[in-house]
Amino acid sequence: MTGLRALTRLEATGPPSPPAGAGRVRPRRRGWLWALGWLVVLGWATVGLLPPGGQVVNPAGWNFLADFWAHALRPELDPAFLRTTWEATLTTVAFAVLGTVGAVLLGVLGAPWMSETWWAPTSGRPVGRVLRRGGLVLSRVVAALPRGVHEAVWGLLLVSVLGRDPLVAVVAIAVPFGAITAKVYSELLDEADHRPYEQLRTAGAGRLTAVTYGLLPGLLPAATSYAFYRFECAIRSAVILGMVGAGGLGLQLSLSFAGLQYAELWTAVYALVLLGAAVDRWGLLLRQRRGQRRGRGRFSLAVGALLVVLSVWHLGPDPARWVSGRTADQLVRLREALVPPALPAGGWAELGRRAVETLQMSVLAISLASLLGVLVALVAARQPAGSRASWRGLLGWAARQVLLLTRALPPPVWALLVLFVVFPGPLPGALALGIYTFGILGRLFAEVVEELDQRPRQALVGMGARPGVALAYASLPAALGQLVALSLYRWEVTARETVVVGVVGAGGLGRLLEQQRSAFDYPGMAGTVLALIAVCLLVDLVSLAVRASLR
Repeated sequence: MTGLRALTRLEATGPPSPPAGAGRVRPRRRGWLWALGWLVVLGWATVGLLPPGGQVVNPAGWNFLADFWAHALRPELDPAFLRTTWEATLTTVAFAVLGTVGAVLLGVLGAPWMSETWWAPTSGRPVGRVLRRGGLVLSRVVAALPRGVHEAVWGLLLVSVLGRDPLVAVVAIAVPFGAITAKVYSELLDEADHRPYEQLRTAGAGRLTAVTYGLLPGLLPAATSYAFYRFECAIRSAVILGMVGAGGLGLQLSLSFAGLQYAELWTAVYALVLLGAAVDRWGLLLRQRRGQRRGRGRFSLAVGALLVVLSVWHLGPDPARWVSGRTADQLVRLREALVPPALPAGGWAELGRRAVETLQMSVLAISLASLLGVLVALVAARQPAGSRASWRGLLGWAARQVLLLTRALPPPVWALLVLFVVFPGPLPGALALGIYTFGILGRLFAEVVEELDQRPRQALVGMGARPGVALAYASLPAALGQLVALSLYRWEVTARETVVVGVVGAGGLGRLLEQQRSAFDYPGMAGTVLALIAVCLLVDLVSLAVRASLR
């Protein structure tokens, strides 16, 4: 299991789908009921996000938006600014590299204690079974808290204690990503062939020894692929953390946008696109066929080790600062300020209104992203090996560049762009998240289409059907189940990311969080974060129920 699509689905709350067995009845009726229900919810969300006066578009903003896109052909190429952009790019990569290393270490350490394998009862005694089941649930709950808090929130809290220390971004990435990685690695442990593990246990080995020598060696390829996928995500998170004050390309984007320096902004955007393209290409090479992957995996590990050394050298962190008495005092004060959590001004009504707004933003964003993702993925999917060069190949390349650009720009930048032409409120935040998520889903959808059996589509083309018709009737129905599953998985992530567009004023709990941070209302921030976790948990449960009913 090393495909990007399969690995990302392991992050979802529920267990993986069982293979479709012979005679299994496809639950079409439930699918249609869920689809109708989703349309109702989408209508409710859309109406709820409209501004009170019903006026959505700001006509005066079109000139600003046109001016922004016009500068795409005139980026700032002054040597001094290019050096600044290069330094910022190195800082962003260093944040991502060290954050990923921290996440993988936490994942490896935490995975056994989150796996069913570790907590499997060794005897039939009821007390022992209950205790072990309780241990499994407790481990999952403990990991759910850091996983549910977005890395931007971790960054905001750590910046308030340590200022612009380079390790703030590293730790802000490592903590939530480490919890997610531990969850995925525990799923890999549970899905692995357990015969070597059982043989070691029968021979008297302890659980940790049996896991280390019986399971981990076989999981190394999948674990390495997932670590690289986390690195891709860490690059995007490092940019977002830069926008909340950690430094790097995100900070440069924020400063350029605040000064309306579009030429400088596009220089940073092109740096992000080139960085994203390089990471995409590297990941694609790692996920290619098994025979080719071994040599590339060793080469990638060597490059990764070199990047770790260079990242430490570039950031020059001062670990002593983190263990100083002043830092300990600041952390104690932060804990005392956060506990107990408090309600915002306006009480439960205000918190509930913001939570509903956040839920509506996530629904509209994922609906927009899924629809656009399907349409573009059918074009962006790569042609089978040996296909002749054609206009469709060129169109597919262009579609993949659009997907690369949309996911390279972080959601706050998309939010600021949408705010040019849409009046402020939660609606532009939802649209920005939808555009950003479209870039990610479009890539995943394209991978699904590429892995489909091409013979039905080729048969339709051979019978005279147009390529678009063949895709719609042969490829789309075969891929529909996987597309829905990926959309539901991404809905859970989108709900967490509403906080990112909220901090630039786009609405929801994120905006409330930013207002509370500006007012140093730490108890209120703690209450808002808990509300955000509750919304994410609700989305997880609904997503899990939909996926379970469609199996």
